[in-house]
Amino acid sequence: MGFETFLGNTQAVADVRGMLAGDRVPGALLFAGPDGVGKKTLALMLARALNCERRAPGGDNFCGVCLRCRKAEEMLASTRDDLERRRESKDASKRVDGLVYFDLQLIEPITRYILTEQVRQLRSVAYTHPFEFPRRVFVIDQAQAIHWQAMDLLLKVLEEPPETTMIILISSSSHELRPTLRSRCRKIQFLPVEEPVISGLLAESGGLNKSQQELGVRVTDGSIATAKTFNLAEYERRRRYWLDFLEAVAAKPANSMNPNDWKILFDSTKALTENRDEFDDTLKTGYSLLRDLLHVLVSGKDANIANVDLLPRLKSWAPKLGLERIEKLKDGLDSAVRLQTRNVNQQLGLDALATALLAQSQ
Repeated sequence: MGFETFLGNTQAVADVRGMLAGDRVPGALLFAGPDGVGKKTLALMLARALNCERRAPGGDNFCGVCLRCRKAEEMLASTRDDLERRRESKDASKRVDGLVYFDLQLIEPITRYILTEQVRQLRSVAYTHPFEFPRRVFVIDQAQAIHWQAMDLLLKVLEEPPETTMIILISSSSHELRPTLRSRCRKIQFLPVEEPVISGLLAESGGLNKSQQELGVRVTDGSIATAKTFNLAEYERRRRYWLDFLEAVAAKPANSMNPNDWKILFDSTKALTENRDEFDDTLKTGYSLLRDLLHVLVSGKDANIANVDLLPRLKSWAPKLGLERIEKLKDGLDSAVRLQTRNVNQQLGLDALATALLAQSQ
């Protein structure tokens, strides 16, 4: 149940255990790095270790079975249930009503943002004595999503750190945090997890042959979370519509397109956008193919290709698209990401992008 169960990022684990062993855990930490590599998992492990009854002075691990470790699990379960209930609330005015923070509290976005009232509650509780644990720990996941109006409230807590409260910020985009926030936290850097670890997880899941495992390792991009949930059939289904899209815009200029070509193109944009719940994953798949096209065009190194099973097609498309149109495709995907939180028709955006790409080919 201790730190030995953590997968990957051995240096980050060593840093955390070293702080525990030397009794040098600061009041504020920033866990920075890509999504899905264990930042939140390690933060919650540290929270347990700080309060574990069986950890002796100078100890660098936790048991996971003592009363406090079990109580920590109960607090986290209650926190997650409360966050889910608030996200499902149809009444925006009630989403932050009755906030109660435990000694171990996970704070995440309720809407697009971590709301001002969530940070205000943190500030009001931070300077009080913990109820059940020796040390209170607030874990703020997706810290880059803290609403701008709440930044000053959090900054004041970090400037005058309470003795019995620790704050761990978690971010995959730490550059988006204010420099004043970053400067008041000790940073622990996380990296994509090593390929052998990812390969082992995919092998444990079963059902993948060697070449399929290699594809899975590359497209999961060092993410433990993605590897654990990787579904090859679903990935290939989402990818297939991007392949139709790229084939259509790379094959010929607009003035050479026949009605069937246009139908295939617009059928692909419809399929890519019709399920809003999975559009985030669809965009990630698009970015993966886009990075591969850039590698083919610029570096020419096959080892950098994620969708390795598509290498012949990628090598055919990349020179036809060219750097300028690949950059335009990236701008289109970036725009789709920005529009995710708005009630807009994403298919129209992809239709316009495809038309612009075809126009450039003439």
